[in-house]
Amino acid sequence: MDINETLSEGLKRELRVTVPASELDERLAARLEELRGQVRLKGFRPGKVPPDHLKRLYGKAAMAEIVEKIVAETTRNALAERGEKAAMQPQVEMTEDEAEANEILAARADLTFTVNYEILPEFEVVDIKGVKVERPIADVSDEEVEERLQQIGESGRSYEEVKRKAKDGDRVTIGYVGKIDGEAFEGGTDDNTQIVIGSGQFIPGFEEKLKGLKAGDEKPIEVTFPQNYPAAHLAGKEAVFDVSVKEVAAPQEIKLDDEFAQRLGVESIEKVKEAVKSQLESEHGSVTRQSVKRQLFDALDEKHDFPLPEKLVEQEFENIWRQVLHDVEHHGRSFEDEGTTEEAARADYQKIAERRVRLGLLLSRIGEQAEVQVTEEEMQRALYEQVRRYPGQEDRVVEHYRNNPDAVQALRAPIFEEKVVDYLLELAEVTDKKVSREELLAAEEEDDHDHHHHHEHDH
Repeated sequence: MDINETLSEGLKRELRVTVPASELDERLAARLEELRGQVRLKGFRPGKVPPDHLKRLYGKAAMAEIVEKIVAETTRNALAERGEKAAMQPQVEMTEDEAEANEILAARADLTFTVNYEILPEFEVVDIKGVKVERPIADVSDEEVEERLQQIGESGRSYEEVKRKAKDGDRVTIGYVGKIDGEAFEGGTDDNTQIVIGSGQFIPGFEEKLKGLKAGDEKPIEVTFPQNYPAAHLAGKEAVFDVSVKEVAAPQEIKLDDEFAQRLGVESIEKVKEAVKSQLESEHGSVTRQSVKRQLFDALDEKHDFPLPEKLVEQEFENIWRQVLHDVEHHGRSFEDEGTTEEAARADYQKIAERRVRLGLLLSRIGEQAEVQVTEEEMQRALYEQVRRYPGQEDRVVEHYRNNPDAVQALRAPIFEEKVVDYLLELAEVTDKKVSREELLAAEEEDDHDHHHHHEHDH
């Protein structure tokens, strides 16, 4: 077997491998000898099938297996001998000429293939000991707990039928047929829908025009679909809805008492308040953690600059861009609506892809040097969390992870990342800063807008 390096440019490598036909023939003979003791053919005693007959029957399939094995073994061993780690699965290119391929499968021609890959870059991790990190902490106030309780109460508010005209806050049950240019349009008809006036759940202007109507009334309501309406064929169109009112119901007072708590399956309102406070503290903690991570990642990103594997960046960009296009389409927005252009947006997200790959490589190297381990117990707990999300399909979820190494890695990566962040926080100089809830949430919104704080991936 002959292996020659045909490209070494930056992180890119290409190897050209030649396996002589004589070696292929030897391997084929050995494989056929194995098969001779295993196959059962009519008219032949076990182990007595002539080699030529066996070769005619199984030679091509056996050689295809041998070629596949040689390619995998050679690629793996060559990288190990060269002391290189591939950033992604190496790409193998073989002949596409059918006649040539048949000659190889018959062991009459040398097997030649190329292996293309990018290596992981060599870099030194800069010491980040003493990096200043400010941890924003917001206490949960009684007002915040009450506000969340009101939201819970609102979602379970009861309504009672009234014999009067509808007003703000009432729940109106209607049937409607929506028409554009006199023609009913798809998805614009319903016999029985409930709308709370003032909730903003329907097209702007529609709910306002339900005021003053009572059960039995019929009325055409004219509205204009917003320009950014998700269904593109309706966006900006003028429509008329023929509405018939079936019921007007008034909102009943929300009583946040023990009876309300028991309807939620909790023994008392005090216990509900405790649970709500705990949930809010957890939410605040998540935002605080995200802010701390962003500061750490910013410091790491600022201190390191090294060449990145193009394919990794390309893959990361494609993942991000696919989501961006989905969001643009789903919300019926254009890049111009967001004050940018597609070209400028691509350039911005390209930088974000590069940042994510750089941070992923850094976190991986830091974790490796610090001997950060993800335990079996932590993986089991993460798997359990996934299984819980799909009641009735538990076996299928477990099977999916059992047969899919990439899915297992996706479970491991965020656990690994959090443990590396904990390690980095021990080295950093962390100071706590009391902030209001508004300041904390405003910082989170800024982070969201910046797009920089999403999970970086352990490669």
